[in-house]
Amino acid sequence: YAEKGDFFLALSARDQAELILSLPPGERRIWMRLLPPDDATDLIQEAPEEERPGLLALMDDYTRREVVALLAYAEDDAGGLMSPRFARLRPDMTVDEAIAYLRRQAEQVETIHYAYVLDSEQHLLGIVPLRRLMSGNKDRTVREVMRTDFVAASEEMDQEALAKLFSEEHLFAMPIIDREGRMKGIVTADDIVNVVTEEASEDIQKIGGMEALEGPYLQVRFPEMVKKRGGWLAALFLGEMLTATAMGFFEQEIARAVVLALFIPLIISSGGNSGSQATSLVIRAMALGEVRLLDWWRVVRREVAAGFVLGCMLGSIGMIRILAWQTVRPGLYGPHYLLVAITVACSLIGVVLFGTVVGSMLPFLLRSFGFDPASASAPFVATLVDVTGLVIYFTVASIILSGTLL
Repeated sequence: YAEKGDFFLALSARDQAELILSLPPGERRIWMRLLPPDDATDLIQEAPEEERPGLLALMDDYTRREVVALLAYAEDDAGGLMSPRFARLRPDMTVDEAIAYLRRQAEQVETIHYAYVLDSEQHLLGIVPLRRLMSGNKDRTVREVMRTDFVAASEEMDQEALAKLFSEEHLFAMPIIDREGRMKGIVTADDIVNVVTEEASEDIQKIGGMEALEGPYLQVRFPEMVKKRGGWLAALFLGEMLTATAMGFFEQEIARAVVLALFIPLIISSGGNSGSQATSLVIRAMALGEVRLLDWWRVVRREVAAGFVLGCMLGSIGMIRILAWQTVRPGLYGPHYLLVAITVACSLIGVVLFGTVVGSMLPFLLRSFGFDPASASAPFVATLVDVTGLVIYFTVASIILSGTLL
């Protein structure tokens, strides 16, 4: 039974909910009572609405009150992640009394790595690491050995900001307090691991050009899947129609120099790829706190230099490719093949430079207007650069090939 219990506790909240709901009503109580209140809250949130009252009824009165209190918080707030069961100490206890008290509490609390010192009104006064308590003089009071330079989070703090605070402070557990400074619970590192995974999944889905899914891929309903993906695809399709419009403006140039059309996919894909790279780098740097809005000018300078160097690199490859093919198959690109090669090389420099700068600045623009930078998805950047890439390509061609092919 112990092994089964450990296996059950190791499951995700979604899997726990599915397992419990598949059991006969008489067996559900045993498994529900294995869960601490924060895990029970997660399970109930994963269960269908009509099943939730029945699951709550399976708990003992004390746990049920704790779970109901946790359900009042938003799922993505610190209050929705915390456990209300933590090691509490009074400031007037001696170290010896505190150790004895923690021994009795050990099985009922989330963790005893830290003990939290509260006054009679539950205000957080300080924190005592277990190591300090064990190594302290047994006759000293908890007030004398506690740390007052602690970090605490508001119960309303967003889970993404909480995860960042955990990372900055290198904590194993963090106290959660209300506006009056009363301690409500703790959030532990294992809860934050789940948050980081969830937030990373959302960002990756947005960067891929869709809205974030509300659950695991195979469990998202088909209509919701289509809705999440269809909106962005329609917007990107309309954007790509501008590419066809742009090509229409250069119809005469294409008719007079058909060889230019051969390199259109090469030009626009290079610009889109460079822009997508820059967007992904900046979005990730923002998510990790490495880049702030005030750093936009530093990013521009770096990306202008990077875009120019990358453009020169791709332009050189493109030019060498044209010259090599012309050597293997003379006449392939006509008598003005050298000018065509220079046109492609110069266009690649301009398109890659433009794509890199636009891709790096779009997340800053979205953040400044209060939007999620991850919404600057790679497909969106690629679509934007496709249109401008054509304009750059044919503008360069009209300058270099004027009087020859054009």
